[in-house]
Amino acid sequence: MIAENVKSIRRGGCLGLLILVAAGAKAEPGENFEQRYAALIENKAGQSDAERAHELFKIRWEYSMYESPESATYFGYHEPNDRWTDYSPTGIERRKREPQAALKVIQTIHREKLSIADQLNYDLFKKELERGIEGNRFKGEYLAITQLSGVQQDVPQTLEMMPHASVSDYEAMIRRLRGVSNVVEQTVGLLQQGLDSGITPPRITLRDVPQQVQDLLVGEPLKNPILHSFTEFPKGFPAGEQERLQREAATVLTNSVLPAFSKLHRFLSDKYVPGARGSIAMSDLPDGKEWYAFNARTSTTTTKTPQEIHELGLSEVKRIRKEMDRVIVETGFKGSFAEFCTYLRTDPKFYFTDADSLLQAYRDIAKRVDPELIRLFGKLPRLPYGVLPVPSYMEKSQTTAYYQGGSLESGRAGYFFANTYDLKTRPKWEMEPLSMHEAVPGHHLQISLALELDGMPEFRRHQEYTAFVEGWGLYSESLGEEMGFYKDPYAKFGRLTYEMWRAIRLVVDTGMHSKGWTRQQAIDYFKANAGKSEHDITVEVDRYIVWPGQALAYKIGELKIKELRAYATQELGKNFDVRAFHDELLGNGALPLDVLEKRMRDWVAQKKRVD
Repeated sequence: MIAENVKSIRRGGCLGLLILVAAGAKAEPGENFEQRYAALIENKAGQSDAERAHELFKIRWEYSMYESPESATYFGYHEPNDRWTDYSPTGIERRKREPQAALKVIQTIHREKLSIADQLNYDLFKKELERGIEGNRFKGEYLAITQLSGVQQDVPQTLEMMPHASVSDYEAMIRRLRGVSNVVEQTVGLLQQGLDSGITPPRITLRDVPQQVQDLLVGEPLKNPILHSFTEFPKGFPAGEQERLQREAATVLTNSVLPAFSKLHRFLSDKYVPGARGSIAMSDLPDGKEWYAFNARTSTTTTKTPQEIHELGLSEVKRIRKEMDRVIVETGFKGSFAEFCTYLRTDPKFYFTDADSLLQAYRDIAKRVDPELIRLFGKLPRLPYGVLPVPSYMEKSQTTAYYQGGSLESGRAGYFFANTYDLKTRPKWEMEPLSMHEAVPGHHLQISLALELDGMPEFRRHQEYTAFVEGWGLYSESLGEEMGFYKDPYAKFGRLTYEMWRAIRLVVDTGMHSKGWTRQQAIDYFKANAGKSEHDITVEVDRYIVWPGQALAYKIGELKIKELRAYATQELGKNFDVRAFHDELLGNGALPLDVLEKRMRDWVAQKKRVD
């Protein structure tokens, strides 16, 4: 999973706008975008349609980088590194207005005059603009904080992702620290508007959020997680500058940042959490039924209705359960499915007793996977990756693991973050599929290959379609069998548990948000069909509650990829090459599922003609 807190940084507060990114261009003030778009329409320079299309892509990226400084940091573009997203009413309105202006430009470009490659760029760009315009009706900006995302997580994470090489890098961090109080104040304003409008996360999911903020209120500056970057300077960094920068950062933290977060803590504890809604369904929000249907379409890149998705989930749960029952027989366990799950959750042999051992085991799995990749892929990314623990200030409410992408421009590796909170809920039998999903051949491989694509507009390199990205992650778990993993029956059951987990999502996500299921009903259904720990199940269900529709993408994306592989295998017969199939699948970056299907079927047809 690419965690919600990480995705919120990548959005940079764009409130659902597509982040269009490229490295190296100079950002212009966001207020100028309408004039720049108007100039493209006027076209006094007499540019061709292709030239205007690429200029449009560039302008929208520059606009996004100005509006989304946290995203700029994430992607390795560092000019806005001393700013935060503007959450003022003016800033929000400006961001909601921008897609309309960009759409007017692309409507003046003649698609038929573009190359085949640029026609795809045109189609994807236009579709995202239209989706953004459609989504503007929903007040997502009021949901500014959840247990998985918000300023309480964005601030320390963004500072940690900034460059740490020079005096100017650290001075940029200090300038950014000075802006924290303003972004916290703007966040409180949005939360208050949400209270007034009846648009809040469910109260039950907010139970740990005040403590997340409290964990940032460490009075000793160099022990505060916000200033972690000021405790580790590069080798050879002048000692005098270290002391000066630490002193200045400590002053800003003490006099500005901590008072702001203290105010946020009081607001959350005294007003926001007690005043948040008691219901859990998105359909209970204003315009909520349509909002959830929109989320489902956006997440899955399909036209499937919540009811269709629910029924698909029930079918998949039934199918996978039969496979799980066969593996239980293989283990020799005598007892019911529920008793076997209890055994997996409670027997000490399935758990580590210290966090370092858990992390080392994940690193060992990663090292065993790496040399096997060449059997399945012709092209591998240059960007390295590592394994780190989920930061302590967010671990209790965070999911089992997540991936944070790297940046070639910044010289920052990708990271697979594993949760070490409450070790008795982190079983060994889930570690192989989890590693393959989050690192390789899952998120790190797919996302890094997209970053390294040449000759493609930058927005395509960084574009995310959840059904593709997370569908690939889930599909990658199944590749472990081809790489010689899951030899132990408990590991096999772990892989099936993770596949079942994603099938269950189809049932409980739609169940809670469109069919009137209670939170406890969702937890009970999860427990009855998967061996995951109760803590993990609770965290997962609460994630689906505050991130409606996102979890639908995994299984739907995986099923489409498996369908396309089966089609290619049947059509190409002895000429099917799994490495060529994977390279083609990943060779155009993330795509909507309908576009992916057409491209892969065209590829198969071409291969048949050549062979």
